[in-house]
Amino acid sequence: MKSMSEPTQKYSITMPRDIAEAARARSGPSGLSSYVAAAVARQIERDNLNELIQVAEAEHGPVTEDEIQALRDQLQQARRQQSGDGASAA
Repeated sequence: MKSMSEPTQKYSITMPRDIAEAARARSGPSGLSSYVAAAVARQIERDNLNELIQVAEAEHGPVTEDEIQALRDQLQQARRQQSGDGASAA
């Protein structure tokens, strides 16, 4: 994510009041602008990932549930190994 020390520009946006107030309440010391910028940055990352997935699926076909579960299992095993529990997992 980009830091707030980079050049910024002021924008006027419109959003539902309840969402704006909830964001303001959660923004903490960094402020509402930083909170909203972080949320937008995460959405852009998600959009980019979705585009990559669409390209990959167009080239290689859709990912199956079995493939997803195998990757989840690998991730879980890697996390256990990083936390030092790898030797006890069999």
